[in-house]
Amino acid sequence: MSRPLIPWSRLSQLDRREQEAWSNQRLVEHVRQRLYPFSAHYRKLFDQAGIRPEKVRSIRDLASLPLTTKKDLIDAQMDPERKRDFVLIPTPEKIRAHWSLGRKLALLLGGETAREALRREYTPNFLTFTTGRSAEPVGFAYTPHDLDLLGEVGGRMLDVHAIHDPQARILNCFPFAPHLAFWQTTFAGFETGRMMLPTGGGKLMGTAGNLRLAERMKPTVIIGTPGFLYHMLREAEAKRSDLSAVKLVILGAEKVTPGLKQKMSMALEACGAREVTISGTYGFTEARMAFSECPAPHDVSPGYHLYPDLGIFEVLDPQTLAPVGEGESGELVFTPLDGRGTMVCRYRTGDLVVNGIVHEPCPHCGRRVPRITSELRRASDQKDMNLTKIKGTLVDLAHIGSVVSDMIEVEEWQVVLKKVNDDPHELDEFILRVSLRGGLERGFGEKELRQRILDATEVAPSRIEYHTTKEMLEFLGMETEMKEKRFLDTRPK
Repeated sequence: MSRPLIPWSRLSQLDRREQEAWSNQRLVEHVRQRLYPFSAHYRKLFDQAGIRPEKVRSIRDLASLPLTTKKDLIDAQMDPERKRDFVLIPTPEKIRAHWSLGRKLALLLGGETAREALRREYTPNFLTFTTGRSAEPVGFAYTPHDLDLLGEVGGRMLDVHAIHDPQARILNCFPFAPHLAFWQTTFAGFETGRMMLPTGGGKLMGTAGNLRLAERMKPTVIIGTPGFLYHMLREAEAKRSDLSAVKLVILGAEKVTPGLKQKMSMALEACGAREVTISGTYGFTEARMAFSECPAPHDVSPGYHLYPDLGIFEVLDPQTLAPVGEGESGELVFTPLDGRGTMVCRYRTGDLVVNGIVHEPCPHCGRRVPRITSELRRASDQKDMNLTKIKGTLVDLAHIGSVVSDMIEVEEWQVVLKKVNDDPHELDEFILRVSLRGGLERGFGEKELRQRILDATEVAPSRIEYHTTKEMLEFLGMETEMKEKRFLDTRPK
């Protein structure tokens, strides 16, 4: 068994030196007792690099360990002989070779009870999958131990979001699927005993079904993806739904701009909700956990509060892979410090964090754990576009999305990349589809929108297409897709 967790209320108030000491202890235990002995992938990697697990003594030694990429995971899972290489699998031979005498004696003297506890600790009984950033979704196995951790993290997230009322009623509008967001939210309810009603999102019940449940349940908290919840709140405003009990909206899966928060707040106010807090979360399948912002004004992003006893984030230069200085931007690399089932180490998330990780106490809640700044961009959203015959331009699609969604006048939007006349040898076209808020005329604000995108990305749309909100919802697949299609790249691969 791993070292017991200390209470979150205490951990979140430890100073940086104490937190790092705790992280060091758990890293040493994890690498020596679980990762190296039981992971075929990392044991082979360590041996090839000549790294002995005994040499890992602190988080400073992480820099000597190999990095892991999404491709490594895909390659292993597509190979029948290697598909379980990232899963921790203890065998009698591995235990005899790598465990201390004391641990082996405890297992031996514990008899059938100890062996059954070991089996439950390491036997996978649940799966989640990545959400399509690769051609083949990657499965991540959980054991009963991991599900306990998922509940522990869920409880921490609700605490950071300040959901302390035992009578809180939470509407979970994440799509019902084997994806982290849905299950992290569900286990938060299991762990804390809060009322948690999953709707399955728009694809399962439709927007109307979600609103009927909301009016009947009178939730104090609504959780879901920004795109669907904004759409749902617009419908609620149009139907004059009663959402007066809502005090908090929690958003996941995408960056949330101050403008989008304001638009959601306006819709909620029209439905009777006053002084609603809107917060974000950050998570990814490979971490098997998510992280929360604490309550703050709409124009402030407090950062995602981390768990130094459960994982370590590094910030590396994505080109040189060298560590950047504190407060500098770079790619997030994650190493879990606990867990069984599918396990990664120094995993390259592909997420670029602006201004890195903050270690000062949070000015909004006072917690002293590190925080990832809320400005995150995906490296995969950096698209090369040949908009001229001279050279290509690297464009950050997510940054375009942030600019557009931040505009109060815009209801829905979609970025389309295609070839002129669909000719693979022609130039690229950058088309922005938008629908405007009710009462605004076609073309309203086009000059400002073009200029904002140009200022943010150094390119402007080839053209802006105006559509009705109904047409935009069909383009996006708002109620037919697991996640709306904000970026559509139809160019030949």
